Amino acid sequence: MNPLIEFCVTNLIDGSQEVKEQLEKDPDLDVQEVGCLNHCGLCAIKNYALVEGERIFADSPKELLEKIYAYLEEEQLV
Repeated sequence: MNPLIEFCVTNLIDGSQEVKEQLEKDPDLDVQEVGCLNHCGLCAIKNYALVEGERIFADSPKELLEKIYAYLEEEQLV
C-alpha cells in the first residue's frame, strides 16, 4: 500500500495545488483531495498536507514538497 497524502481543497486554492500535481506524478504515492481536513487555522496561513495522518506545513509550495519527501524518507514510507 502506498503512503496517503491528503490535501484540503481550500488550501489547494491558496498555493498547494502545484504540490499536489507533482505528487500525483509519483506512482508510489496515493494523493487525495478532501473537502476539509479540519485544520482551518493552519489552512488559512500556510501550505500544508496530511501525510499518513501527520501534518506537514511550509511557507511555500516548494518547501512543502521538499518537506513531504523528507518526511516520507525519514519514516521509510517510500
